[in-house]
Amino acid sequence: MLNGYTAKLMQNTRHLPVLLREVLEGLSPGEGETVLDATVGLGGHSAAFLRAIEEKGHLIAIDADSENLAEARQRLQSLPGRKTFEHCNFRELPDMALPHCDVIFADLGVSSPHYDDPERGFSFREDSPLDLRFDRESGETAAAFIARSTPGEMQRVLFRYGEVRQARALALRIAEQKPQTTKELSTCVEFVCKFRAKSVLPQVFQALRIAVNGELDALAVLLRHAPPLLKEEGRMGVISFHSLEDRMVKHAFRLLTTPERDGRTGAIATPARFELLTKKPIKAGEQEIAANPRARSARLRMIKRAF
Repeated sequence: MLNGYTAKLMQNTRHLPVLLREVLEGLSPGEGETVLDATVGLGGHSAAFLRAIEEKGHLIAIDADSENLAEARQRLQSLPGRKTFEHCNFRELPDMALPHCDVIFADLGVSSPHYDDPERGFSFREDSPLDLRFDRESGETAAAFIARSTPGEMQRVLFRYGEVRQARALALRIAEQKPQTTKELSTCVEFVCKFRAKSVLPQVFQALRIAVNGELDALAVLLRHAPPLLKEEGRMGVISFHSLEDRMVKHAFRLLTTPERDGRTGAIATPARFELLTKKPIKAGEQEIAANPRARSARLRMIKRAF
């Protein structure tokens, strides 16, 4: 059951923390524990973590977006517990001097400010520069990425990251037009996909966003390097929002929680060091989806370190 503070948080924040109750119940942050929030965003989940770990706890909050991180720092400063804020992408975990943690959490969703600010180019509903970067202080924009990509490269991005059926025709059109704004890109999609454009546009923007930010490569780093940071009995949870991410999380967690068996006898040769806490992904209920439609596609998977 949600406590009064958590319920109030969900009502008042402009970025509703997805699956908050399920995250708190599954990861069970407790007094004095160390929590790594690898995608702090505006601090919705981290606020609840801080309330749980209290004064003796330690929150390590990282985010690729310096603007989100600054807002999270301001919003969380009055809550109990020690706090460390790091402006970085979780792909940098191998290079960070991090302590072992009781809880590691990542919400892979795009935060509300990215969609709300037209200048960031995440929404095709506004005409704006085609940016799509989480961190506007580094990397190339989507427009620059398109300008340097060959039709073949663009086709692979659209098909692999967006599962766009007309990837070849659309890639040729994009290469020819070289759109610089969200409206120009939308026009390319409308030209090729006709009446299907409305349903294809989210796929196209997702594909470019993933490519520009290197999201799947970063997720691979997180799934490889975060679990060893867990203490014994430590818990890790990841919320994904599309099938590409969820398959990666599912596969990684399955490998971590599957014991090695003797090839001849089938007996367990080496016990798994992790326990699967979610045999199936946890999804949002009807009440949460009604309050926050973006929760509809959220999938939460969790593991626990056994030893």
